[in-house]
Amino acid sequence: MSAKPIRVGIVGLGRWARVLTRAAAKSQALKIIAGYSRSEEKRLAFEAELGVPSVPDMKTLLANPEIAGVILTIPNEQHLPVAAEVAKAGKHIYTEKPIASTLEDGIEIAALEQKFGITVTVGHSARLMAGIRQIGAAIDSGELGRVAFIEANFSNERALELTPKTWRWYKDKAPGGPLSQLAIHQFDVLHYLGGEITEVGSMASKLSPVGAEVDDQSMTLLKFADGKVGYVGSCWTSPGVFAVRVFGSKGLMHYEIDFRTWDTPDKLHETSTLYIQRGKDGYANREVLKVPASDMFRTELELFAQSCRTGKSNELNAYNGNIAVAVVNAALRSIEGSGRYVRVADVMAEARARVAEKGVHVT
Repeated sequence: MSAKPIRVGIVGLGRWARVLTRAAAKSQALKIIAGYSRSEEKRLAFEAELGVPSVPDMKTLLANPEIAGVILTIPNEQHLPVAAEVAKAGKHIYTEKPIASTLEDGIEIAALEQKFGITVTVGHSARLMAGIRQIGAAIDSGELGRVAFIEANFSNERALELTPKTWRWYKDKAPGGPLSQLAIHQFDVLHYLGGEITEVGSMASKLSPVGAEVDDQSMTLLKFADGKVGYVGSCWTSPGVFAVRVFGSKGLMHYEIDFRTWDTPDKLHETSTLYIQRGKDGYANREVLKVPASDMFRTELELFAQSCRTGKSNELNAYNGNIAVAVVNAALRSIEGSGRYVRVADVMAEARARVAEKGVHVT
């Protein structure tokens, strides 16, 4: 007999809450049984559309003994205070990426695990795409030989749509523009595929005609602990693309999705591209590989459910979430320093020291 679904709540009932709630409805591992937003209008609309009962306040949601964990789809700057409320109530936390708006907040969120005996899951779902997992398996098996270089791009046209009424217009809300909003996905993917990232160098530019505060073009170079190098590009003024290419001594692999299906990941395999090119055979002998059906959003929620059930962390953990933010911060510092390389370990150490000065115990 299979275990009963883990019961969870969700806070923040906007577009992304709808995406995740639809994903959860396809799973037998968890069930969203309560939703909360400060807006009564949003609560009623969410309940009517998705059938999830709403509650009038956080206190009611957190007092429900059936709820083992809480999904947060709220603005980045609210992640820490709301996560702290959830943790104090003894509930496990799922928060959308980034883990927080600042690295210091992210480190404080990680500290909640030990303080309250809960787990933190961060929604870096891109590493869970079937094509990315196939590349990871090929690297681990040695099929590609020694990997020396990885390149990735995540771009879309969001900067052309910005207005002063949108939070992404402002540097303090979306630092680096696509760097913190899009490239961060690829930083986590490259961390998964390539291992420890040690140094970061970056450049950026502002080319969108709308006049937002943020940069809208970003190019970042990465150095890994084992000597490999990588590149992540992000253009915020172009049609959407998400692509990763890994180069090894025995072969290379390329994976690309149809960005239009991002919100419906169960359909990604229908239009995505994955191929391997071995040895010196060249372009003509590339082998197109079948991408199996998958759903990165359902999978990440099932990892969260597993952590709620076992009390053990999963790979979408606070540490990995904070590494992604640290790489963004290192890239921003590099941009300010005219492209000089910045050590990720230095960025992490400085942020941890600032958190410790506040009296927060950091392990």
